[in-house]
Amino acid sequence: MFKLDDNLLREVGLGALPAHEKNRMLQHIYETLEMRVGMRLAEGMSDQQLDEFERLMPLETDTLEQRKDKEKQALVWLETNFPNYKQVVADELEKLKNEIKTAAPQILASISQASAPQYQQPYQAQAPAYQQPPAAANQSAYGTDGAYGAPNQPPQPQAQPPQPPFNPGQTSQDNSQNQQPPLAA
Repeated sequence: MFKLDDNLLREVGLGALPAHEKNRMLQHIYETLEMRVGMRLAEGMSDQQLDEFERLMPLETDTLEQRKDKEKQALVWLETNFPNYKQVVADELEKLKNEIKTAAPQILASISQASAPQYQQPYQAQAPAYQQPPAAANQSAYGTDGAYGAPNQPPQPQAQPPQPPFNPGQTSQDNSQNQQPPLAA
């Protein structure tokens, strides 16, 4: 019938995918195909047929042996009730392959971008931004003083008192008491 393998990926233009991405793409193709075929077949099923077929679907709680058994039963059921199901699978696979061929360049580009190393800028400490005090009720920070519209000067940052040198072995009280006078030249 058909195989989902490397040959299919090459056929649709995705042969250059990395190995781990090939496996993910093949799994995605399989799941998409399974969903589309199921939807198309379900359109032609009666409610009774839908119930019968649903009972044959493997459950997550089934063991591997139970899953294989249900898959075989579902295949026999499909051959009996929908002898054209293989053609439905082939039609849906062909549609899906055409969609992938169209999207292959974008798929490859997005995967190569995602796998490219992302370099970050080294950390650079930045000085804290100047915080402007809130404006008085009758003036804005850079606006006018109110009555006649005379411009105000922007507020100036206040000077900070000099800080004693930091010695990690001492507390701030110790630092202020043990501060040495500057050396004379």
